Amino acid sequence: MSASTPFGYFMSRAAAVALIGLAAWTLASHRFGITSALSADLAPSLPVPTLDNPKATGAPQTMVLAGGCFWGMQGVFEHVKGVQRVVAGYSGGSKNTASYETVSSGSTGHAESVQITFDPQVVSYGEILRVYFSVAHDPTELNRQGPDEGTQYRSSIFYADAQQQKIALAYIAQLEQAHIYKHKIVTRVDPLSGFYPAEGYHQDYLVNNPQQPYIVYNDLPKIANLKRVLPDLWRDQPVLVVAAK
Repeated sequence: MSASTPFGYFMSRAAAVALIGLAAWTLASHRFGITSALSADLAPSLPVPTLDNPKATGAPQTMVLAGGCFWGMQGVFEHVKGVQRVVAGYSGGSKNTASYETVSSGSTGHAESVQITFDPQVVSYGEILRVYFSVAHDPTELNRQGPDEGTQYRSSIFYADAQQQKIALAYIAQLEQAHIYKHKIVTRVDPLSGFYPAEGYHQDYLVNNPQQPYIVYNDLPKIANLKRVLPDLWRDQPVLVVAAK
């Protein structure tokens, strides 16, 4: 992906709508082996995790997920009920290589990631993983998502403690046993060694650039799928990193 928009400003609304439809069909057919006899914009209806942290009182919690370009990941989770903040950034490498140009080389160990702060009284860790596996990305693609290729676009859950690790591994096993996907889940479950926020221009990128062709084609269908597939977790107004002026 690129933060530049070489022809985004010339895209008509009609073209954007057409691309959204094409993107939904492409995403669904590629991810889940959907045939033409089925609806083009289907996303999987995943079971709730059998192992989860019950919703309880307590301070806000954080989790870090990677699943391709962080523009779309951030855009999806900003629409999840109970989420208080979603920061785009880098995880998996060292602090001194946590910059966009360096991470884009694919040699730093970092993955483009999002740090999600959420209210456990409203949404659980397991419920957020359900969003992650159902609409936020394709967990069966190895070291790539859509047009983006390299280890920096891998699917990875960075766990902060033993409980997060246990829930993540259990849910992956649950989904595999249910044969939800056409291909094997390749999502990694790695210890969180650090999270480093991305540059300011990456924050809230989807919200600020809704007609950018990359966003229209790759990410807006994910937002639509969240609203349709998981309506109980949907919030209309996204929670932004930078408050609207």
